[in-house]
Amino acid sequence: MNLMDLLDASSVVSTLGLLGVLGIIFMETGLLIGLIFPGGEVVFLAGIAASGSGAALLGDAKLSAPLLFTLAPVAAIAGGEAGYWFGKKYGRKYFMRADTRFFNNKMLATTEKWLHQYGPRKALIFGRFIPFARTLINPVCGVVNLERKLFSTWNAIGAIIWTQVAIGIGYLLGEQLKDSVNYYLYPIIGVIVLITLIPLVTRVYKERKESK
Repeated sequence: MNLMDLLDASSVVSTLGLLGVLGIIFMETGLLIGLIFPGGEVVFLAGIAASGSGAALLGDAKLSAPLLFTLAPVAAIAGGEAGYWFGKKYGRKYFMRADTRFFNNKMLATTEKWLHQYGPRKALIFGRFIPFARTLINPVCGVVNLERKLFSTWNAIGAIIWTQVAIGIGYLLGEQLKDSVNYYLYPIIGVIVLITLIPLVTRVYKERKESK
């Protein structure tokens, strides 16, 4: 399996199975290289693969539902802790580097702004549903020296909510699928992201209204 296969959610689920899914979850939430991986899509497709009829649409990729629902949040929590440790150890200087195709300082600035503006609790939960924030929010918490107990508590809560919701939607949908998985994939992921952004957008609107 080459790098291009790792960038394709269907290939990860159908070829690498449960270990591949857990590995992608850990890397996307714990390592900067995770920015290039389709973690949200992998988790969603893993839910489909854990369902009865949905697995056949992924090349007979059948995953154990109990193991997936149990281990996915563990991988997400571990990834978050690794990202926090990395940010705290290496600090802001490591992230202040030239922009690349997959990473730019605007992403970092936006993530840090969310953390300060909405607080660590909301940021660590809603950030899980936003691709680049899912990777950057954890090291940013380390960079700003967020209190460890506070981070670990809400990192775990966010990890559990994200994995169970994304996997659960895929699992339930997998029982109903009759067409290509790709037909449903991006619209559903888009809806999930939009739903999680509603509280953030509402707060921004209220703040602007109050400032006027």
